[in-house]
Amino acid sequence: MKQVVLFGIPFSNVSLDELCAAIRTRVSMGQSGFVVTPNVDHVCRYHRDAAFQSAYANAFLIVPDGVPLVWSARLLGRPLREKLSGSDLVPEVCAYAAAHDLSVYFLGGRPGAAEGTASKMESAYPDLRIAGTLAPPRGFEQSPESNSDVVQTLQEANANICFVALGSPKQEMWMNANLEDTGVGVMLGIGAGLDFAAGLVQRAPKPFQRLGMEWLWRLALEPRRLWRRYLVYDLFFFRLIWRELRGTNQRPASGSAES
Repeated sequence: MKQVVLFGIPFSNVSLDELCAAIRTRVSMGQSGFVVTPNVDHVCRYHRDAAFQSAYANAFLIVPDGVPLVWSARLLGRPLREKLSGSDLVPEVCAYAAAHDLSVYFLGGRPGAAEGTASKMESAYPDLRIAGTLAPPRGFEQSPESNSDVVQTLQEANANICFVALGSPKQEMWMNANLEDTGVGVMLGIGAGLDFAAGLVQRAPKPFQRLGMEWLWRLALEPRRLWRRYLVYDLFFFRLIWRELRGTNQRPASGSAES
């Protein structure tokens, strides 16, 4: 896979069709892997969280989720082919899975999100094989017993593809730590993708999406939860762009983080 290094992160410069084909190839070869979908918040976290870096290092595809990243890549003369957000990947990958006889599993989201998504995808793609759905209890990953139950459930489902909607950074850490034990072919970290797909959370209107302002829409919907992320932590992104323009950005050393 061709890569474009931005902000120290090796992005996979692939189209949607290439991403789907890579997933199918991985499954057909009996190899496991997970896909991460970084947005601006992920890029900033990558530079301050060593464990997050380690998870990213083990992902087999890193695709851009967010217009600001695509715009930044173009500004820096290293264009990315397209935005591949977790929310968009749910229906697109399900359509591909239905056409190529791949089974899917929906893990995470708000209560009812996984089941709601399964119902909508089944209606949209009648040939889709749904291996199961599960909304684990909050904090399950911190309990060895609860985590083992989730892993065993996935083992029994034997899915080719699993959409993991646990939110970042939990989903990246969890996929990195548990993928091999689950027996799933490929996992995709999709953030709030199941909430959107099930219709439990309204996605930003198309004009907001085209202008790269989905973050503002989400901030307006959940200000108490998201204000610090978008208005404090993610301001570091402008510093990263300045470094890129000056040619002073470097990929953090393994196990290191910035303040």
